[in-house]
Amino acid sequence: MGAFRSVSFAQIRYSIAEEVKEGTVVGHIAKDLGLDKTTLRDRGYRIVHGSTEPLFQVNQDDGILYVNRKIDREEVCERSKACVIELKTFLENPLEVHYVAVEVLDVNDHAPSFPENEKMLEISESALPGARFQLQAARDADSGLLSFSVEKYKLSHNDHFRLEVKDKGEDGKIPILVLQKSLDREVEISHALLLTALDGGKPPKSGEMRIRVDVLDVNDNTPVFSKDVYSVLLNENAPIGSTVIQVNASDLDDGPNGEVIYSFGNSVNNRLFKLFDINQLTGEIIVKGLIDYEHKDKYEIEIQASDKGLAPLTSEKSVIIKIVDVNDNAPEIEVTSFSSAIAEDSRPGTTVALISVIDSDSGLNGKVTCSIREITPFTLSPSLEENMYSLVTKSLLDREKQAHYDLTIVARDAGKPALSSEKSMSVVVSDVNDNSPEFSRSPYTFYLTENNGPGASIFNVGAIDRDENENAAISFHIGRAGREDDKLVSFLNINSQNGDVSALKSFDFETSKTFNFQVIATDSGRPPLSSNVTVNVCILDQNDNTPVILYPPSTNGTSEGEVEIPRNVHTGHLVTKVRAYDADIGYNGWLLFSLQEVRDHSLFGLDRYTGRIRTLRSFTETDEAQHKLVILVKDNGNVSLSATATVVVKLVEPKDAISASDVKSSATIDNDNNLSFYLIITLGSVSVLFILSIIVLIAMQCSKSTDCSSKFIQEPNYDGTLCHSIQYRSGEKRYMLVGPRMSIGSAIVPGSNGNTLVVPDRRSTSTEVRTLMAMRDYIKVEPWPVSIVPHVYS
Repeated sequence: MGAFRSVSFAQIRYSIAEEVKEGTVVGHIAKDLGLDKTTLRDRGYRIVHGSTEPLFQVNQDDGILYVNRKIDREEVCERSKACVIELKTFLENPLEVHYVAVEVLDVNDHAPSFPENEKMLEISESALPGARFQLQAARDADSGLLSFSVEKYKLSHNDHFRLEVKDKGEDGKIPILVLQKSLDREVEISHALLLTALDGGKPPKSGEMRIRVDVLDVNDNTPVFSKDVYSVLLNENAPIGSTVIQVNASDLDDGPNGEVIYSFGNSVNNRLFKLFDINQLTGEIIVKGLIDYEHKDKYEIEIQASDKGLAPLTSEKSVIIKIVDVNDNAPEIEVTSFSSAIAEDSRPGTTVALISVIDSDSGLNGKVTCSIREITPFTLSPSLEENMYSLVTKSLLDREKQAHYDLTIVARDAGKPALSSEKSMSVVVSDVNDNSPEFSRSPYTFYLTENNGPGASIFNVGAIDRDENENAAISFHIGRAGREDDKLVSFLNINSQNGDVSALKSFDFETSKTFNFQVIATDSGRPPLSSNVTVNVCILDQNDNTPVILYPPSTNGTSEGEVEIPRNVHTGHLVTKVRAYDADIGYNGWLLFSLQEVRDHSLFGLDRYTGRIRTLRSFTETDEAQHKLVILVKDNGNVSLSATATVVVKLVEPKDAISASDVKSSATIDNDNNLSFYLIITLGSVSVLFILSIIVLIAMQCSKSTDCSSKFIQEPNYDGTLCHSIQYRSGEKRYMLVGPRMSIGSAIVPGSNGNTLVVPDRRSTSTEVRTLMAMRDYIKVEPWPVSIVPHVYS
């Protein structure tokens, strides 16, 4: 809503006769005010009215003011001479207030009428000429400047009475019967008169009252009041039954002719009978109804004192009662214009609502101040017109901190005691797109087992936006920046709605172990806001590689070799060694050897860890010359994979063996030279491994990165043997994948296939050194020649 722009006071005045038909045009407001009538409907032009059906309405299409319902001037303005109805009109966006005055003109639609159709008067025969007898005035519901009320009276022709008229202003004209000729009861007992009241219409309307005058015997003294003027102050809301004032009158006559009784004069308005009563014997005026200062602040009552003579004599005196205002009306709060929602980026000073306050009391009792009870980013700003306020923002709003405000407007007058009233309002703060999506973690690190099913969801990224509706609707997409990792990222797809990431292909641990990519979250606001997060993916190994037999060599898919040994070898003689490797790591790549098929179990033994075949005893003459050994090589995965090799051992006589050894001596020398070379390389690799491990452990103490490189610390000379290990970190624990014979005083993690050790994290250099020393000792325990071929058991 726009700010409060201007307020115009009553600038236009129209007049219209009462009793006109509904829909009668009063005036062209839009034209007279200079308003563009084509914008009236869009700007919400209307008349502010109370809870009752309004007398006037304005057409929002052409700006014409018309009569909404039939107007009875006597009902609206009662007895006022000028009947002017003030209308308050306003337009929104921007706000303009205009005041329009409509004068309702009286028409002569009521005839005068007397309270009684017949009036009985008793007049003593001793009454002197000039005696005055005030009669009840005729009332005409019409009033106003055109004098359609009672204008004059006429008395029927007679010899004893004439008529005088007393003008009492607001109370109208009072007919007074004046005796102009003494009465003689003996000549005429009663007189019949006809009093006619005429109004000021053309032609005039009239009403009649018959007057019967009974002539009584002598009672020649009238009651006399003790004061010339009676005046009193009376608080409004005075208790019913309380005494206002006491009048007193005396009569010099004796007996019944001197006993005085009191009553209201004939000129007293009927409404006063509902508010006041008089004790006939004591002359006390008593409160009978609710006295309301806001309705009328002054009353003038004619009190009549009469004696009890056969022809009572009366006298009249006015009692003036001034009503004192009491603070009995609480302020009334009215919201004339209200915007229920305001944008959170609204500047301080933005108008939310227009509030007007009315207090019917006067003076300090009607002086009102307004405030907001709660501590809110809103305040009330007084406008140019008295008792009108603008509800405006006083500071910046933030829907994400508070989206709804319940305000209590308190209006308090300056009376003693003060009266107050409250009005509740609810202001909704509407959202603007001022918050970017926020990821639940940054960065993300996911572990994905290789050989995943293509097309299946592999993990999920999530983000929230503190805005609402479209401003909080998030869509996801993968950022592709042309990096080397994007070769793998190109096989990823993300659900733009829920952040589920699926792979279009299976990943192979042996090909790629880690990669990362960017996920971008964008909301649907205008303009949209976005944020990104790095996703690190670690590929976990699966037992998907079958052991490969290196020796004996494979021919047509079958590994088979032949070995000749002399019969005279001793127990424990090394016959040969089966060499194999597995491309997997950890338990999946840890190989065990077993004799699957052998004819004589007492002759040969197989080291299950190294694949060395040795004699268990010396050969005898009865032993067969040829033995077939079938060796099973299997890994230690959850579902083991295996391969078989066949070794045929031939026993030869020592002479043949020596010949054979002579023939192969040169080749053996070459092999020994190669073996020495391999051993030098292996020892160098172990030293490098030891130094790198020290460096890596120090780096782990200084950094706790969540990427895959800090999770996995792989040895530089990984060869697939039992010496191979992988360390990784999860939270505050560090883990190591090792062979079963490594013992470093650590516990095996349940569910880790028996090859994961928890390394106690004591944060001390000595512990790390002891761990590495244990690894080094473990490597040196086995005196195996190590091949330079990766993943080879040798």
